[in-house]
Amino acid sequence: MKLRQPTDFLILEALEETGRNVAANLEAHTGKSRKNINTRLPILADYGLVRKIGPKERSGLYEITPKGEIALAHRDEYDEVDDFEQLIEDEMTSTG
Repeated sequence: MKLRQPTDFLILEALEETGRNVAANLEAHTGKSRKNINTRLPILADYGLVRKIGPKERSGLYEITPKGEIALAHRDEYDEVDDFEQLIEDEMTSTG
């Protein structure tokens, strides 16, 4: 898991605070460009940190997942641990 800082954590934080949202609204909340956010959201979805929702494939509506909430809670440790993804998985196992 290779996260781009601070962008990815800002996206996760915005989704945690605002709930389901689209890139245009996340742009306003994070101060990052919509293009940048639209590039990062599918990557975060591949990592299981967010999920795309909505009735249409191209709805662009995302929400944070429990794994994303755990990643956000541990963001201060991202640069300090060798395997951030394993830290998240271990936390999910111990809480789930």
